[in-house]
Order: sequence, then C-alpha cells, then structure tokens
Amino acid sequence: MAMLTVRNLPDEIHRALRIQAAHNGRSMEAEVRAILSTAVEDKGSTQAIDEAEAHQQTETQEQDKQSCS
Repeated sequence: MAMLTVRNLPDEIHRALRIQAAHNGRSMEAEVRAILSTAVEDKGSTQAIDEAEAHQQTETQEQDKQSCS
C-alpha cells in the first residue's frame, strides 16, 4: 500500500481531525483514510482518476516549459 505525508497542515485542521476521529471512534490515520475514500467515491472513481491524470500531465508540461526557459 502507498503512504502519504501531508506537510504544512494547519494546527486548526490537525485539531479538528483529531476531534472528528475521536468522535467517530477512529485513529486520526483511519479518519483521514475514510475522508479521502469518501472524497474519491463522491466524484466517482473513474472521474477522480481522469482528473488526477490530467492534472499530472499539466504539471509535467509546465515543468518541461520551465526547464526549457
């Protein structure tokens, strides 16, 4: 399974996640997994994947342009 590191998370978001996780009887890690799963399912997995791939392609093209400059 993949791992994800989130940097520069504001303290208030961290605190809210901790409270929400406790309220739902989960660890913060399990809470974040549930939130991410719901976010992807809400969009529909194929649409979310298509959008992510398009975004990645755009970023790659922008990086290529900057390298050439």
